[in-house]
Amino acid sequence: MKALSILFLSLLSTTIMEKNGSGDMHISAEKLIQEIIEKTGSDPVPNTVDIIKEGDPKTPITGIVTCMFATMEVLKRAVDLNSNLIITHEPLYYNHLDQTEQFEQDPVFLAKKKYINDHNLVVWRFHDYIHRIQPDGIFSGMVEKLGWKDYVVENDLSKYSFPEMSLSELLSNLKETFPENAFYVVGEPTMRLSNVRLAPGAPGSITHINLLRKEDVDVVIAGEVSQWETYEYVRDAVEQGRNKAIVFIGHISSEESGMKYSADWLSRILPETPVKFVECGSSYWSY
Repeated sequence: MKALSILFLSLLSTTIMEKNGSGDMHISAEKLIQEIIEKTGSDPVPNTVDIIKEGDPKTPITGIVTCMFATMEVLKRAVDLNSNLIITHEPLYYNHLDQTEQFEQDPVFLAKKKYINDHNLVVWRFHDYIHRIQPDGIFSGMVEKLGWKDYVVENDLSKYSFPEMSLSELLSNLKETFPENAFYVVGEPTMRLSNVRLAPGAPGSITHINLLRKEDVDVVIAGEVSQWETYEYVRDAVEQGRNKAIVFIGHISSEESGMKYSADWLSRILPETPVKFVECGSSYWSY
């Protein structure tokens, strides 16, 4: 009887548990995500976009891949890494809320969705909550990549004060960090500057303009915006003789290093789960 009981318990444990290489039980996607949200220390975000975008929440997680965009290339890399939870900072399906009604007959959408489901992947967006880590996870990754830690003002990772330099010198510095990037710049190359603000991603022209209005802001390093907005505001400001400039380095370049930071952070809080950062790089190339 004792032998039968041991056998039963052994069979039961292998039935209800999936094990990873270290012998630990795989936690489901929904429980792992809830743990991540709790570790950010944030209050619940109303109407958050940080929800599972594709996949079964009950899926036992074998590994995590973090990325800026869950591109087809990133999804394939995740499969190669035996990682079935993809944590993406930006949308999966081509619009902010991942609304898919307009794509129901679209071959690109259908192929991507099929690949995710065929490989039992789960895609979760980590946008609102990573920005609520203290300090902000995206900014933390950016300052690390830029090597600007010594120039942070008042522990605010959006504010930097440098020894006086020209705009051209600042651009040369940025080019060393992003050698493959083309920057869109509005401002006089010879202008002198000291005070720089970061506005990564796409916070909107009002954010850019409010920063540029400040007397102690010379240059804003931004992600992207519609061309008829901040670009034209700064062009008029320069024509009026104001010592202002803006540099657009691209949405991905301005935030992707934050998802590398995210992978490092997740590795610390989830030591039993393999975590890898997969770079997606720019969406386009410049000719």
